[in-house]
Amino acid sequence: MAVTLAPAALARVRGYLAETPGAIGLRFGVKRTGCSGWGYVADLAKEAREGDTVFEQDGVRIHVDADSLALVDGTEIDFLKQGLNEQFVFRNPNVAGECGCGESFTTQADAA
Repeated sequence: MAVTLAPAALARVRGYLAETPGAIGLRFGVKRTGCSGWGYVADLAKEAREGDTVFEQDGVRIHVDADSLALVDGTEIDFLKQGLNEQFVFRNPNVAGECGCGESFTTQADAA
């Protein structure tokens, strides 16, 4: 599978990369947080790290660390604007449940 960017997210990430000298792509993963367990982490990648899986889409590289890969594999990242609000949205097929505030999620593996 892969991690992909919807057109709006691709445009937004390209903009960030153009504004940030030395950035080589997007770093995407998860960390333990919130009431459900996992929260997304997205930032600009400054360097490739050992163990990264790198997906490339239309010239934009997405770096995913080995510990996060199984939890985010298949995710589509989108960028939505609603009125004055703008945010990245993650469509992750591995999500089994989310906390009420939307800050964290669980997977089938967490439920087992």
